Amino acid sequence: MTTKSSNRNKLLTEGLRVVHERGYMGASVRDIVSAAGVPQGSFTNHFASKEAFGLEVLDLYSEGNRRVIRETLLNDALPPLQRLGAYIDANLARLSRDEMRYGCLYGNFSAEACGHSEPIRHRLVEIFDEVESAVTSCLRVAVAHGDLPASTDCDDFAAYFVASLQGAFLLAKARRTSAPVERFKRLVFTKLLT
Repeated sequence: MTTKSSNRNKLLTEGLRVVHERGYMGASVRDIVSAAGVPQGSFTNHFASKEAFGLEVLDLYSEGNRRVIRETLLNDALPPLQRLGAYIDANLARLSRDEMRYGCLYGNFSAEACGHSEPIRHRLVEIFDEVESAVTSCLRVAVAHGDLPASTDCDDFAAYFVASLQGAFLLAKARRTSAPVERFKRLVFTKLLT
């Protein structure tokens, strides 16, 4: 790996951590290059703007989320409703690693960057659509297996699921407790999917 690509990778990896901890607006380019241990000019050599960097950070974060989706929501080895619970649990485990302090990067970016960047807003819409699609797919399998009624509106429920889970993540971050996410999961499985 060349120094140039190595610096780029450091900027993205460390930048993701800094942006997740401090927020997109709260993380300066100086903070990012300092955390990456690279010269200040490296940032502008690799990214046309902080917005371009933010888009790539979202893509890097999405790699991990896509892996979780494959292992849970799209995992044919698990019963469909168990997949849904496993997806919530996997996200809760991720949030718990930092004691709920930093929340979900998608929700954080939605709250602070959408008003300043149309490209970031559009990318977040694509990401949320991707998650909703995976939830919809999982729910359709549940309907096909007879775990949910044939009348279940899988698209509508998936949109509700993603929006409500993001809200639970924000409350978990604000309250520094997993209780909002645990409550969401309990209500999904005891009240909504019965």
